[in-house]
Amino acid sequence: MRVEIKVETDCRDPYAVLHIARLTPSLQTAVSLLEREGDEFLFSAQRDGKTYLLDPDTIDLIRTEGRELVLYDRQKKRFLLNRPLYELEKQLGSSFVRISKSAIVNIRQISHVEASFNGTMELVMKNGAEEVITRSYRKQFKERLGV
Repeated sequence: MRVEIKVETDCRDPYAVLHIARLTPSLQTAVSLLEREGDEFLFSAQRDGKTYLLDPDTIDLIRTEGRELVLYDRQKKRFLLNRPLYELEKQLGSSFVRISKSAIVNIRQISHVEASFNGTMELVMKNGAEEVITRSYRKQFKERLGV
């Protein structure tokens, strides 16, 4: 597919026009991404009976704990979410990576990663939280970090 981009510094309301024979799933994904461009995305999460709006940049880790989906911010505050993990993974963007069936981390908040036993890796966040990168997600994780 041929792609043409025109950068106009004075453009206040950007738009895109696609000339296509049919709408494929990959084009639909691209359209969805373009439609969300510039939108401020906030998460709603509960803590102590209150609902908070959180900026994704403040999120360190999202994981399941028993039957709950829990979000931890940079201060290790614990919030509850009421949406499935796979749905959040799609919305979080390139700063986040899945490290197991039950956890997603903000790669910008990783302190370090260590090899562990059984082919797993141990990840330590800047706020001190620890999580395991399972073998099935190790390759994806390494590719994402360019390691």
